[in-house]
Amino acid sequence: MKNVRIYMLSFCFIAMALTACDEQLDVQPQQSIDESTALSTERNVLAALVGAYDGLGENDVMGGGQHLTELFADDGDQIWAGTFEEPEQIFQKRILVQNLDVERFWIESYEAINRANNVLSALDVVNTDLRGQVEGEAKFIRALVYFDLINLCGKTWIDGDPSANPGVPLVLTPTRSIDASSEVPRNTVAEIYAQVISDLTDAKNLLPENNGIFATTYAASGFLSRVYLMQERFTEAQEEVDRVIRSNAFSLTPNFADAFNQGGNTTEDIFTIEVTTQDGLNDFILFYAGEARGGRGDIDITQTHLDQYEAGDARLDLFYIDVNGIPRTGKWQDNANQDGNINIIRLAELYLTRAETRFRAGDTAGAAEDLNVIRTRVGLPAVQADAVSLESILQERKLELMFEGHMFRDKKRNRISIGGLGFNADELLYPIPQREMDVNLALIQNPGY
Repeated sequence: MKNVRIYMLSFCFIAMALTACDEQLDVQPQQSIDESTALSTERNVLAALVGAYDGLGENDVMGGGQHLTELFADDGDQIWAGTFEEPEQIFQKRILVQNLDVERFWIESYEAINRANNVLSALDVVNTDLRGQVEGEAKFIRALVYFDLINLCGKTWIDGDPSANPGVPLVLTPTRSIDASSEVPRNTVAEIYAQVISDLTDAKNLLPENNGIFATTYAASGFLSRVYLMQERFTEAQEEVDRVIRSNAFSLTPNFADAFNQGGNTTEDIFTIEVTTQDGLNDFILFYAGEARGGRGDIDITQTHLDQYEAGDARLDLFYIDVNGIPRTGKWQDNANQDGNINIIRLAELYLTRAETRFRAGDTAGAAEDLNVIRTRVGLPAVQADAVSLESILQERKLELMFEGHMFRDKKRNRISIGGLGFNADELLYPIPQREMDVNLALIQNPGY
């Protein structure tokens, strides 16, 4: 892996990230910091933390690269119409081990992890009043990246034995040079999940309730609910959701459309990737939006998908027809020639998670209550408790969260086939990139590749 690279976004970015002391505001913008000095002072560790956030926001990590998982999960809702070969392979579930999108996802994910590990290795130079928060933010970043890696490169939790199934290499210390020790084998799926939960639990306990555009204790709880859903630990998932909802720190935007294409966080954003004119790229916009709205128009929405919305559903109103007569989602389009933030976790998701966990626990009235929060916002009539089913909850979840990067996880954890393939088909795993296999002889390839 490369030595840690630090990307400083602005003085105010640092100030918002790390709460407040004049010394922190003295950090000088620069493109990189030499390894010998990068972690020797508190100011440089804080700079490294911003670099870790920047790594998380890389377009092949969480900077919109999740559009590839939407293509991977597709079963008739959208079509890859672009000319790039790599997304076409993912859409068709015929991925080559040399696929450059998969390779970049792997490389940039481990670069983000390495940046977080660098921060964690230097906590002793951070003042004690700030040390816990810095630790929590770095662990939050590392957990998010590992969670995406394990969901795409390892078998899902419910497929076989997670304590035996190979996951991805678990690296918890900085990589600053490449030698024989860099050849790390794949840890098990269970070991990766255990680390993700440990990191997120620490982050939940260490992070503040308010932290500007950066990770908070509620963001950590929100992500824990996702992890527990994948493990079918529904009670724990609901506890984390309850914690966020009962905080009253967030509320749905009055209009569904207002949750998207914003230059700043909305009232329902629990965590976003910030995109500014100085830094960041929103790949959701690049591939979903038509050319007149800032994108390439490479992903077409099908009539099959549009037909799933009820009459009067405001979510349907957000779709538009581009100049070529192709339906497109309005969730992702430029806003005054500037890409909007990337919604990573928003309150609507948590209401839908709780609807599901309540239903699975036999609380159909509670499930209907949560579903109706979502339905009322988009102008749909309320449903009664006796009309709620797991299928109706998952369909509501699909329509609310479509094109945001959730469908692959939701289908696999619910054992739903994708494109005629069983949820546990070999074709529904990313390969370990051939580049990694060539340089790390300790790795084993996924089945089918």
